[in-house]
Amino acid sequence: MKTFISAILFFILVSPLVSNSQNTGNDLPNSNPFKYVSTLPYRAPVFDKIKDADYKPAIEEGIKQQLAEIENIANNPAPPTFENTIIAMEKSGELLQRVSAVFGMVAGANTNSFLQQVRQQMAPKLSALRDAVNLNPKLFKRIETLYNNRSTLKLDAEGKKLIENYYQQFVLAGARVADADKETLKKLNTEEATLTTRFANMIINAGKAGAVIINDVSELAGLPQSDIDAFAQNAKARGLTGKWVIPLQNTTQQPALQSLSVRATRQKLFEASWNRAEHNDSNDTRQVVSRLAEIRALKAKIMGFKNYAKWKLMDRMAQSPEVVDKFFAKVVPSVAAKTKQEAADIQALIDKQHGGFKLEPWDWDYYSEQVRKEKYDLDDNETKPYFEISKVLENGVFYAANQLYGITFKERKDIPVYQEDVRVFEVFDKDQRSMALFYCDYFKRDNKNGGAWCSSIVSQSKLLGTKPTVYNVCNFTKPAPGQPTLISFTNVITMFHEFGHALHAMFTNLTYPSLAGNVARDFVEFPSQFNEHWALDPIILKHYAVHYKTGEPIPQKLIDKIKKAGDFNSGYATTEAMAGSLLDMQWHKLAPSSMVKDVDQFEKDALLTTGLYLPQAPPRYRSTYFSHIWAGGYAAGYYSYQWTKMISEDAYAWFEKNGGLTRANGQRFRDMVLSRGSSLDYNTMYKSFTGSAPDIKAYQKALGLPY
Repeated sequence: MKTFISAILFFILVSPLVSNSQNTGNDLPNSNPFKYVSTLPYRAPVFDKIKDADYKPAIEEGIKQQLAEIENIANNPAPPTFENTIIAMEKSGELLQRVSAVFGMVAGANTNSFLQQVRQQMAPKLSALRDAVNLNPKLFKRIETLYNNRSTLKLDAEGKKLIENYYQQFVLAGARVADADKETLKKLNTEEATLTTRFANMIINAGKAGAVIINDVSELAGLPQSDIDAFAQNAKARGLTGKWVIPLQNTTQQPALQSLSVRATRQKLFEASWNRAEHNDSNDTRQVVSRLAEIRALKAKIMGFKNYAKWKLMDRMAQSPEVVDKFFAKVVPSVAAKTKQEAADIQALIDKQHGGFKLEPWDWDYYSEQVRKEKYDLDDNETKPYFEISKVLENGVFYAANQLYGITFKERKDIPVYQEDVRVFEVFDKDQRSMALFYCDYFKRDNKNGGAWCSSIVSQSKLLGTKPTVYNVCNFTKPAPGQPTLISFTNVITMFHEFGHALHAMFTNLTYPSLAGNVARDFVEFPSQFNEHWALDPIILKHYAVHYKTGEPIPQKLIDKIKKAGDFNSGYATTEAMAGSLLDMQWHKLAPSSMVKDVDQFEKDALLTTGLYLPQAPPRYRSTYFSHIWAGGYAAGYYSYQWTKMISEDAYAWFEKNGGLTRANGQRFRDMVLSRGSSLDYNTMYKSFTGSAPDIKAYQKALGLPY
């Protein structure tokens, strides 16, 4: 679950820089596919021509060009105007954007040791480029002049907001600090970029090395045969004949823990996940984590803020960590109480079965599944036959978008892809005009980052004449050859979620690319979480949930069970997410004088402080493999998932009050939220849509909490 500005960000410049011109005046050889704008539809990457060796020279040439363009803008002898400064920046960086967008896609979803090395080598160079832009005094002076005179420039609302965003972005990047502090900031930025990239590579390697190797199939008792076959296929791919390999997802808990009946195997799998980056080897991230936290605290001090969180939330919807703290304070006690009650229910079941042991985190999913079956008579293996992945995508995810927004989809077999499992669809608007290209890559691979995310290869912009090219990436278990791809309802929700991000990118309808692509972390998850609601809408559900063999629609009794169990285990699920959010905030509220030497002790103390130290319900991500905050752009921002869940539940309540799934409601949401990017203040945007500020009650109701 990530943003359409990818959670595996390769680099961030001042804006998503794209250009409509074909710049042939560069030093790349003609054989490098990135030298020219792709001639494929929507500027789709020419993956059939791109080689790993093409990325580094194209990035380096892109950096060189970008530096030259920025210097030309900054040193322009003419007085600053909107056209010769702001628009010139919007149009700069064509080559760098072209290659970095594709590299970010592949480096996240289909990497290898060569690409990891390129990523590591380019990180400090890209950091230096960011500083050359954001800390250029002449450039900032031009922006500041325009900002101070913006009311006299006769700009429309979008143009005025663009200037305001540039000014704020430069100020928050350090444009107004003393020259000596700028030099220190540059050094810290370079070190942070290097460590962030190093962390990302370490986590991929730690996950791969931490995969659990099973020697006897009896250790896999309880798993469906399709999973056992998939694990055998994993072992075969590694050259391990007669064995089974359970790969690690990026989360603390692992999918197989729900079904594994052998407790020793559950413990082995959980501990492999929990300790993946703490083996005192080349993949041990503890020193990197400590230093990244220290660097961020030092940068905040230079910027004049008491901590990193205070600095980074200045341009978010929440605006301050204090607002976030108040939000969590309203719900943490009831969430913790609900989780403790769920733990008591599970312990009672263990005792009833004469288990003879106390509940541990590796037992939670296995026994909570039994509690769910007992309370709600709901079994994932009973529902999975109705959730075949292609039907979920085409007859569910796409169909919901059609019913709400009138858009349609056509698969394109002629667009090259970077891996054989990737599918590509062209998207058509309600008037049948082509509007976007959509890639989806759903299956787990050892060389893929964990989790699920969405990003854009090309962003929408009227100025540049570009249409969106968007992709979703997930990590579902790939079945053995010849087997159907049946997924859990949780994975169904993930598909709807990530496509909500894609819709946000596809529907953006703005002139300037930097307003189209850059949305605050605590707002960008709103459209995705909102889109999850349509997975259980009666009209949508009956259209995609059919038995993969018989074609029979999912029985009403199963639908009722899914709905009835909707808030089951919500205490645990919310606790692990909130624990991650509060852990992130504690790391980024550190002062430079209180640096961390023992990462594990800090983590325990941080959770104790926030009231969410529940050993049986550990955080969704441990500090040492928390990619979101150390390598994914969510530093001091992981709270966004709970914050935007609150917003999305309130927005869905508005839909329910106003007729639910209708084209009129969909169009309103598209026009007032999905199309606006960051062109409006987020609180203003939301109030305009619903008529009021978001209310926490719908969020509490959805979680089964008192309200």
